[in-house]
Amino acid sequence: MKKCLLIVLVFLGLAACKVNPFTGSKTLNFYPNSQIFPMAFSQYDQFLTENSVIEDTDQARMITRVGQRISSAAERWLNANGYAGYLKDYRWDYNLVKDSTVNAWCMPGGKIVFYTGILPIAQSETGIAVVMGHEVAHALADHGAQRMSAGTLQQLGAVAGNVAINDPAARDTFNMAYGLGSSVGVMLPFSRSHETEADRIGLQIMAIAGYNPEEAPELWRRMKANAGGQAPPEFLSTHPSSDTRIANLTQWIPLAKEEAGKFGVTSFK
Repeated sequence: MKKCLLIVLVFLGLAACKVNPFTGSKTLNFYPNSQIFPMAFSQYDQFLTENSVIEDTDQARMITRVGQRISSAAERWLNANGYAGYLKDYRWDYNLVKDSTVNAWCMPGGKIVFYTGILPIAQSETGIAVVMGHEVAHALADHGAQRMSAGTLQQLGAVAGNVAINDPAARDTFNMAYGLGSSVGVMLPFSRSHETEADRIGLQIMAIAGYNPEEAPELWRRMKANAGGQAPPEFLSTHPSSDTRIANLTQWIPLAKEEAGKFGVTSFK
């Protein structure tokens, strides 16, 4: 049993070699699009049937318009950088849902939801573009599949520890330590790294789409004010703190504008 677990862990590690086109780095991802996209599409469709989707309003049309502009900008970048066909299995969809939660999210394959609660924080089409760029970036970088891959390895590590430890008391101690250590020391930093990566990629593609990247830190200042100091410490969160995001985005603005300039975009909405 122990040998089988070791073989599985080694195999999965060797298989996790998909490259992120925006960073050039290898990613932890052993779930192919052909497996994860159909599941995501089905879950997304189910979510839409169970929630109040807003259609044929100015705000709903704006969400779709911004999403199309940013996903098109992403495709332009990918085509120009040797990744033509990267998006062939994606099925972009952008929906506005009536919900007071200040949030937006994306499922693998390009299925995006904005809650109406985030619109007052976004304030404008450019603010929407900041959020949309971030969500589109999650899809582009396969962050959903990477989280599933990391979760699988976390579970296998727990199983391996329980198989290896025979003493019940020692096994209980291991489970407590492993659960806390793998979450705070591995899974949460892993999630925060995805959020930071999505911020950076999103800033770049929103600029290529013609939206002013200088709006990004301003949006996060509004998000911070809206939270009112209620956010958990960064090391216990799945997301970087608002201050960290503001500092990062401010630093990356010139790089985003420079990248947009390569596509002839020198003025911004």
